[in-house]
Parts: sequence; structure tokens; C-alpha cells
Amino acid sequence: MSTFTARFVLYLVLTAITGCAGLPTETVSNPPIAAYRAPVSVDERPVVAFVLGSGAARGFAHVGVLKILEEHGVWPDVIVGTSAGSLVGALYAGGIRGEELVQAALELERSDVTDWSLPNRGVIHGMLLQQLVNKRLNNRAIEELDIAFACVATALRTGERTVFTQGNTGMAVRASSSFPGIFRPITINGQEYVDGGLVSPVPVAVARELGADFVIAVDVSKLPKKDANIDSTFEVLHQSFLIMSQAMVDAELEDADVVIRPDVSAMSIMEFDKREYAMKEGQQAAQASIVQIKELLLRKARDKRSRRWNAAISGN
Repeated sequence: MSTFTARFVLYLVLTAITGCAGLPTETVSNPPIAAYRAPVSVDERPVVAFVLGSGAARGFAHVGVLKILEEHGVWPDVIVGTSAGSLVGALYAGGIRGEELVQAALELERSDVTDWSLPNRGVIHGMLLQQLVNKRLNNRAIEELDIAFACVATALRTGERTVFTQGNTGMAVRASSSFPGIFRPITINGQEYVDGGLVSPVPVAVARELGADFVIAVDVSKLPKKDANIDSTFEVLHQSFLIMSQAMVDAELEDADVVIRPDVSAMSIMEFDKREYAMKEGQQAAQASIVQIKELLLRKARDKRSRRWNAAISGN
């Protein structure tokens, strides 16, 4: 456990014990639902999906990746995010892009999304995060965003993956980002939800289900440490968790066309002060993948045109 993480956890506990300001009143308007959404379809070219994975503060790297993809004319037809990826993805889908997205990331402070509460299955309520997203997006619902968007959460009692495709965007992002033990579970339509990273840390399968022909996945997860000092019970548990998580990530990434991995594994999940470093790493990783992305997109486009031509002449 890093010194920073240990101090932060201690700070959470002390803050909760010594008392906090009252929580904002929570009102539910147009709650998100996991409604069926017709797959995205494009006739003449591949349907492109950006899949943004979980990683808390490491998710700032997504901003750098998106900036480079945009500069090179690589645009998504659908965006799917989990946890931190859902936050960045929602803003991008809502039209906050390029330098505007970078500036929004630079202006984001930990206090903007951490409304402390007395310990009750979590010490952060989560309402501030919900309000921040909805304010940035002018209270638009998921289905009203500029780009098709979906985010993944985990049903706490059943462990089922839930994909929100309609309704309150901020609430869906909050559910997707509710890291267990830190954020309280959020109740939506009688069901409690926690972080989507528990079941789908990089939701490539969701993008395929929504009709994606070409998936660019961004993985900001923390890899198990090969040289870790595993001398305590906590370190054994932590390393075991990383191994389990990485197995899930690897399984999901097998179905991606391109995987972008910014080098942010040295960051802890709460190091907001390293956002510029994370964004820079995201830009570098995306830049290194541009040639591959464009070559594969051209190949996918040729394949799709060929299939359509063959279908047309065969009468199918």
C-alpha cells in the first residue's frame, strides 16, 4: 500500500469520524435504465467504438487519448465507459472535446466529486459527481447526447453487469463509478449499484453488442507488480486483487481491434495531482497507435464494402 494511499484512507476515516457538512438533497429525475438500444449502424464504413476502461485518477489518461484520436480524424460512432471511463466518455459524447475536455480535466478537483458522509457502506455519497456531470451536459439524458453512449455498472445483490443506455446521465456515471467501500452504493429503481469495473473493467463486449465493427479500447488498469514486496496480509490481498482484475481485463481485450495502454500503472487511484502526467501518457500511447488504427480502419472498410457488394450481387 503506497504512503499516499494509506494517508488518504486514514484521512477518509478521520473526516467521517469528526463529522462532515450536510449532504445535498437528492432528487431523482429521469433515472437511468438499462433499456434496449438498437445497435448503431453505418452502411458504408465500419462502426467505430471507443471503449474507455476503469481506473479512477488514472482515467485522466483517457483525455489525452481522445485528444490525439480527434486530431487525427478518428471519430467514434459509439462510446462505452466503465467507472472513470464512463465520466470521460459521457463528457466526450456530450460534445466536450479537444482542448475543452483537457481544460475540464485540469479544472477538476477531488473536492468537486467527494461529498463526505458518515460511514454507511461508503464514506463518499456520490451526489456531487452526479450533479457535476449533469451540469456539464446541460441535464441532457443519455439518449440526447451527440454520440451514442453506454456505461456499465454492477448490480450489488446479483453481481450482474448492467448497461445504462437511457435516462439520467449523471446518475448512470455515478453508478458506474461507485467504487465499493469508498462511494456508497446508489439505488436506482429499487436496485443497488456499484462500480462497473467489478464485472467489466474494459467493456469491449458491450461495444460489440451495440453494433461496433471496430473497437479501440483504452486500458488504464494497474498491472500486478512482478517485483512487489508481498510481506503483509494486505499486500497479499492487494496483489491477488490485481491478478484477478488483470485476468478480467485480458479476457475483455481479446475482442478489441486496437488496445491503447497509457503507462500510468505507477499512479494510485486517488492521485489527482498527476492528471497532467496521465494525460501526457495518454497522448503518447495514442500517437503510437495511430498508424495501426488507420491501417486497420481501411482494411475494415474494404471488407465491409466487399461484403455488401457480394450480398448485393447474390440477392441476399
